[in-house]
Amino acid sequence: MTDSFTLCCKSSLLKAAWYLLACLLLTCAAAHAQVATEVSQLRVERSEDELQLSAQLQFEISSAVEEALVKGIPMVFVVNADVVKERWYWYDKKLVAAERFMRLAYQPLTRRWRLNVSSGPVVSSGVGLALNQSFDTLAQALSAIKRIAKWKIADSVDIEPSGKYKLDFRFKLDLSQLPRPFQIGALGQSEWDVAASVITPLVIESVK
Repeated sequence: MTDSFTLCCKSSLLKAAWYLLACLLLTCAAAHAQVATEVSQLRVERSEDELQLSAQLQFEISSAVEEALVKGIPMVFVVNADVVKERWYWYDKKLVAAERFMRLAYQPLTRRWRLNVSSGPVVSSGVGLALNQSFDTLAQALSAIKRIAKWKIADSVDIEPSGKYKLDFRFKLDLSQLPRPFQIGALGQSEWDVAASVITPLVIESVK
């Protein structure tokens, strides 16, 4: 009777352990899926004397990132677009390196979301900001971040018609610009991993 009871207890404990492990794996998978990031659209157009890039990003921020935002911690998203010329006789040559910074912050007094867009690191003084926008909801602000429209990445003269080029496009949540305690806490955590990259042959479309 005692042996049977002991086996029953062990079996119950084993089932409970497997159940907890399954729940943990499902939770981790859900967190990873929540922040999965992809570039759904990407195009480069030639408009008069410049090249303009448009892109559509797909991602959702995790509850941890949203909670930090609501507590007043700004998040900086960075976009990079490099144009590389392919050379059969030597290493590929980087011709263009465009960069865009998007700083998202919550303003408790107005209960609005502020998005600052700049070609350089966004500083608190506001120096060098190219665009300031305010939104009523976080969803609206994130929608603006996800849609990149007609961003100048180069002058037309930088790209020779006869050359063969590649476009290296990268997008990420820049953890290095978080306060130090948050950097340490976010390190290695998938819920803070918001990033996507695409390397593709450069196809320049003409604006109709």
